[in-house]
Amino acid sequence: MSLRAVRQLHRVRTFYTGGVLLWAALTAWTAWQLPGSRQMWVSALLLAVFSTLLLTASLWLQRLQTADLRRPAHHAAPRKAAASRHAHA
Repeated sequence: MSLRAVRQLHRVRTFYTGGVLLWAALTAWTAWQLPGSRQMWVSALLLAVFSTLLLTASLWLQRLQTADLRRPAHHAAPRKAAASRHAHA
C-alpha cells in the first residue's frame, strides 16, 4: 500500500480519536444531567459509532504496517553476464 494511504489513515484515526473524546465527554455530561433521556442514548450511540470507526482504522493501519514489514525489499535486477565478443567457430 502506498505511503499516501497510510498518511490518510493516520489523519482519519486522529479525527476519530477526537470524535471519541468529544462524544465520551458529552455522553458523561448528558448522563449526569439527564440520565436515561433520548439525548443520552443518542450520545452513547454516537460514541459507539466513533469507537468502532477508530478501532477499524487502527486495525487497518496496523495490518498495513505489518504487511510492509513482511514484504520483501525491492532490489535491482541481477546483472546478466556480458555476452562474449568472440566469434564462434
